[in-house]
Amino acid sequence: MEGLASSRIIPIQAACKRHYSSFLPTFSFQLRKNTKRVQVWMMKRPNSFDSITASVQPLQASTTGQFDNKQPSKEVLELWRSADAVCFDVDSTVCVDEGIDELAEFCGAGKAVAEWTARAMGGSVPFEEALAARLSLFKPSLAQVQDFLEKRPPRLSPGIDELVKKLRARNTDVYLISGGFRQMINPVASILGIPQENIFANQLLFGSSGEFLGFDPNEPTSRSGGKATAVQHIRKVQGYKVLVMIGDGATDLEARKPGGADMFICYAGVELREAVAAKANWLVFNFKDVINALD
Repeated sequence: MEGLASSRIIPIQAACKRHYSSFLPTFSFQLRKNTKRVQVWMMKRPNSFDSITASVQPLQASTTGQFDNKQPSKEVLELWRSADAVCFDVDSTVCVDEGIDELAEFCGAGKAVAEWTARAMGGSVPFEEALAARLSLFKPSLAQVQDFLEKRPPRLSPGIDELVKKLRARNTDVYLISGGFRQMINPVASILGIPQENIFANQLLFGSSGEFLGFDPNEPTSRSGGKATAVQHIRKVQGYKVLVMIGDGATDLEARKPGGADMFICYAGVELREAVAAKANWLVFNFKDVINALD
């Protein structure tokens, strides 16, 4: 948990004397010390939190015969059915898009940012380096983020709504753990009925005129290994017996560490990252597979 107690901003431009943060109400990491006061205001709430269920078809397992973990073992099935908490990645898992890529495209820098995202998700560069580099390419203002949220509702992956409902009906707690931004993830959580306090994500920071300043490095998911830190914290505080992580990237795989997730399910229905998929306990291409396995 070291490194979470300081309070500073990762700037993309020259640092300002006062920093402002704009976001919907979110969970605060308990071990953070507020060493500096930061003025906070509410981000304008989009007129609708309606989602769009993606019409794209999940990738088919038949195209990837080299993997031997597409069929779950008895042990994996037992862990899945006994899970009392499931943590989901958001981009390319709960949603079909990579949020930062979509925001960058909206702001006119989609291609360059998407290339950085691919490198970050493949694990070839430190996450914090990739995050700072991507944001520096387009530096979104508060007005642009608000406009994006109004015009681009979340596109949910097929079956995720049913899966979350089924987990909640089984009294399984659901969390969203993302390297994306709270401003864009809060609407997704609202759609799926996931409490705000069950979100671990990054925070965009803006100045008094709405100009982009950077991101908050105190969020555990702002750096490599951050998802593992978040999962370990969740498990320690809540005392879960079996915790499962579901995602598509290298940062999701990292959550399967001592004191963290008991197993990692790689969801490749949007993007297949072979190096990650090969190390998963279970590789799925459709959420129907994990839904049916709960019965």
